[in-house]
Amino acid sequence: MTEERAGPGAVDDGAAAAALAEEDIDAGRLRVVVVRLGRLLRRSDTPLLTPTQMSALVAVESAGPMRLGDLAAHEGITPSTLTRLVTSLEESGYVRRQTDPRDARSSRVSITDSGRLLLDRVRRDITELLQRRIARLPAEQRRALNASLPALEAVATMDLPDPRP
Repeated sequence: MTEERAGPGAVDDGAAAAALAEEDIDAGRLRVVVVRLGRLLRRSDTPLLTPTQMSALVAVESAGPMRLGDLAAHEGITPSTLTRLVTSLEESGYVRRQTDPRDARSSRVSITDSGRLLLDRVRRDITELLQRRIARLPAEQRRALNASLPALEAVATMDLPDPRP
């Protein structure tokens, strides 16, 4: 049997938060914070690349040279969209496209030194932004944030089934 509420707002957020046991985490609140931080970090990325281009560039950096089809699958985009994306990155000098030595019908894409420099700059800028914000927190909150990092890393890397059909 499920518990039903009397209607929207039947339990206010303050009461719901107070009802949580000390060891419980308010997942809704965590979600809101993660989304806000994500927006902050995306706005701080680079005006030179779209979020999709940035994601693809990071994937190529992490995985090394990749076949275009594998990159499209990794990014969850169609091959035609990926072709336009890679062409744009290639024209900007951030990736290099080459024929796959094992299959002449296929291409592989790899990151260039300019692409690495761009990612290094973006990461440095975002890290500095976070450091400035964290420095403004009281010492107790900085310690709590630092102590929460292992748990947040574990949540972020858990192997959970994809709930999407």
